[in-house]
Amino acid sequence: MTNLLTIKGLKIEGRSDETWNPIINGVDLELKKGEVLGLIGESGAGKSTIGLAAMGYTRDGVRISDGSVDFDGVDLVNASAAVKRSLLGKRIAYVAQSAAASFNPAHKLIDQHTEGPVQHGVSNRGTSVEDGIELYRKLRLPNPDEIGFRYPHQVSGGQLQRAMTAMAMSCRPDLIIFDEPTTALDVTTQIEVLASIREIVEEFDTAAIYITHDLAVVAQMADKIKVLLRGDEVEESDTRTMLSAPKEDYTKSLWAVREFQRPEKPPVEKGAVPVVSVRGVTAAYGTTDVLHDVSFDIHAGRTVAVVGESGSGKSTTARCITGLLPPRMGEIAFDGQPLPSDYRKRTKDQLRQAQMIYQMADTALNPRKTIGQIIGRPVEFYGGLKGAKRRERVNELLDQIELEPSKYYNRLPSELSGGQKQRIGIARALAAEPKFIICDEVTSALDQLVAEGILRLLADLQDKLGLSYMFITHDLATVKSIADEVVVMKNGKVVEQGPKVEMFTPPHHAYTDLLLSSVPEMDPDWLNDLLKERGVDNIGDAAVDKM
Repeated sequence: MTNLLTIKGLKIEGRSDETWNPIINGVDLELKKGEVLGLIGESGAGKSTIGLAAMGYTRDGVRISDGSVDFDGVDLVNASAAVKRSLLGKRIAYVAQSAAASFNPAHKLIDQHTEGPVQHGVSNRGTSVEDGIELYRKLRLPNPDEIGFRYPHQVSGGQLQRAMTAMAMSCRPDLIIFDEPTTALDVTTQIEVLASIREIVEEFDTAAIYITHDLAVVAQMADKIKVLLRGDEVEESDTRTMLSAPKEDYTKSLWAVREFQRPEKPPVEKGAVPVVSVRGVTAAYGTTDVLHDVSFDIHAGRTVAVVGESGSGKSTTARCITGLLPPRMGEIAFDGQPLPSDYRKRTKDQLRQAQMIYQMADTALNPRKTIGQIIGRPVEFYGGLKGAKRRERVNELLDQIELEPSKYYNRLPSELSGGQKQRIGIARALAAEPKFIICDEVTSALDQLVAEGILRLLADLQDKLGLSYMFITHDLATVKSIADEVVVMKNGKVVEQGPKVEMFTPPHHAYTDLLLSSVPEMDPDWLNDLLKERGVDNIGDAAVDKM
């Protein structure tokens, strides 16, 4: 079988201060129709850059300096803009890592979904609307007949990511570039999306490049795996060989991550006043209640992990704590004292003491400000530092998050990888010198090596500064690594909570058991075995409906 995509000797450079620096150093890649290649490696390895180059595209300030990209006989490096426009969206599609930053906030999801099929002449609007609703159903979006008529801000991050996957599939392309498509998804939703992606790839014999830092996920999706490190190819082989017998030391180090485990802490002293107390909170968007009588405590120096599927109320609870969404009922207390429900009524010190690190670093950082300005703003606002003292403090924070100040202080967010952007978000939160930090999926955009380093950093900071964390996550490996207590949420309610050791010891609440059983394993047969265990014989629409 001939190759659908052939990349030879690909070299890519990025410009910095009028100097071109290497990003990709002569990578080769071959992909046949219906084949899935997994690209893995740590943040900054060049995975997304190669994925974009496979479409003949580079970001601003980046260029293909050598090599060739051949898609079904078309030279994408030298192809005209008209030729690329005829292919992109129709025969080649892309699913971005950050759906929130990729959708147009001024248009409904279904309008953006139908744009490609209509413009490329694949179908008329009516037919593409019907097909979009069917794809929403296959991807297990709630209310598939209705959800497409919402705006991007009216759905959760996980739902938005699935809507983007549906949009990429709208023209039934020959090649899809999946750039971390399940990063924002909880484990139960991830299974449904992975099963659906595999079904559509197999049904339409679609080739795919699957970019991810999650080794267990790539094990379920890829026929072969290519490992990258700082723009160089480390090794490539079929998935089973790569998992069972990696050759290179770097690849073996990827396989050995997530060994970090926080030691169990002694019980909280009886009568200790929580740093944060959520008491009977009920909250609504418009007239619809989305939180129902939520209660839990977070004590000094402790990490409470809040887990649950997309739309369960995790981030909404965080919005209530920070005063961004005043509760309809209940209250939030800090050090035993009730906080004003609206952040605009809180003092500067109350605002300083509770900071938040957001899930989507792409949308959380001002693209027009340098890193020094982004971190320096809270340093000046809360700490009153200016000039040389301000810069000195910013440099200290950059050192804490393991980014060299001289290289990153004057950069813009667009010049950073996804993982580096998230670390800037962490530094910005630390700049206020808070007592309590809400970590909203702070490791979801990071590769596993970097994520482990961030977890260690957060743990060290907690020990040194006595910080308290509310750790919102769908990654149960992260929960096991760093949490002291766990709160499980579903449909806006707390269904189970307690010390981590109890929460991971059977018997569990039925929903907690579902979450635990849905964590992918480094076994290519894991997803198939799980589907069969849940009464599914094949990966298809009916299969997902049974889950």
